[in-house]
Amino acid sequence: MSKIQLYFAKGSTFSQRTRVVLLEKGIEFTPIEIDLQNKPDGYTEISRYGKVPAIKHGNVIVYESAIINEYLDEVFPEPALLPSDPAKKAIARIWIDYANTRFVPAFNKFLRGKDSQEQEQGRKEFTEALLYLEQEGLGKGDYLLGDQFSLVDISFYPWFERLPLLEHFRQLSLPAETPRLQTWWDLVGDRSSIQTVANPVDFYLQRFAKILGEPIPVGVAQK
Repeated sequence: MSKIQLYFAKGSTFSQRTRVVLLEKGIEFTPIEIDLQNKPDGYTEISRYGKVPAIKHGNVIVYESAIINEYLDEVFPEPALLPSDPAKKAIARIWIDYANTRFVPAFNKFLRGKDSQEQEQGRKEFTEALLYLEQEGLGKGDYLLGDQFSLVDISFYPWFERLPLLEHFRQLSLPAETPRLQTWWDLVGDRSSIQTVANPVDFYLQRFAKILGEPIPVGVAQK
């Protein structure tokens, strides 16, 4: 089939997930950056939700990162990023769902809660999610599914790249009770695919200072 076109945004966590999948598999693609504040005419013909990422692969158009990533894993099977065994694949999908429905909302509530009460509830939920990952997701190998890097790791990783936001604006670092999670993040962060799509800490601090209505941190260039 023809080369893939990837529609993405540099600061999009979900775009980063799909970019990592493409890089891990060595799939050639044409990157098309989308300004989500000024979307090009006709973009909703590509992504019906008007979001990123989206891909066009010949006549096939797919959007929503979790769906895109499974599509890519099936169409380009090597290296596999999900187990072939149905039971193990189901477990992987449960973890991906946990990332999307528990971990990410807790992070966002903590960082972007409308008041201190909501932020504190987010702190509690996010801390519990980190401890759950430490206790239930790790311990059977270097990665979240064992010894192989997978879509599960990719589903969680962008929010670990953004932990400096919680450290700066909410005074939270990885808890001392999560040493294996820290080791996991060190290992994942060293992967060339992750480093290729990573944004510098200043990128996030400058961006979210504006979103949160906070002063731009000293030493961070204003853009």
